[in-house]
Amino acid sequence: MKVKECMKHKVFSIPATATIRDAATVFVAHHVGLLPVVDEQGKPMGVISLRKLLTLELPDFINLIADVDFVHDFGAVETTRPTLEELDKPVTALMEPVMTIPEDCGLLRAYALMLQHNLLDFPVVNKTGKLVGIVSLVDIGTRILSFWPPVESKNP
Repeated sequence: MKVKECMKHKVFSIPATATIRDAATVFVAHHVGLLPVVDEQGKPMGVISLRKLLTLELPDFINLIADVDFVHDFGAVETTRPTLEELDKPVTALMEPVMTIPEDCGLLRAYALMLQHNLLDFPVVNKTGKLVGIVSLVDIGTRILSFWPPVESKNP
């Protein structure tokens, strides 16, 4: 079983010239959790995650608190938004290093890499390094489980 057998082929990506605001628009429009940042040849050069974008909403004091369980309401902070200057920064300012996986990678290896690197999604590339898909933990897990033997009926 290979990654290319269960990956999503319709991939949303963003060019390195895009802004953080552009990335947010793609996340909202397509309900994705990971957005590869690609160069002119369509090769991933980084990723921006929904999680990373949402950190722009969090107040700075969050980094100083070890446990937020006692904060039941953020009050007025809930309505703050990033500044226009922050949103107009290039997406590369928030971009994280990309870890890709080849489309012919086996599912168990892909799953092991996801566990090892605490990832939920992998950009998938072809032999030339071009982005050709996205595979998620759910894609891999459900594909593996689909080969398990079915539960036999216990009705006589």
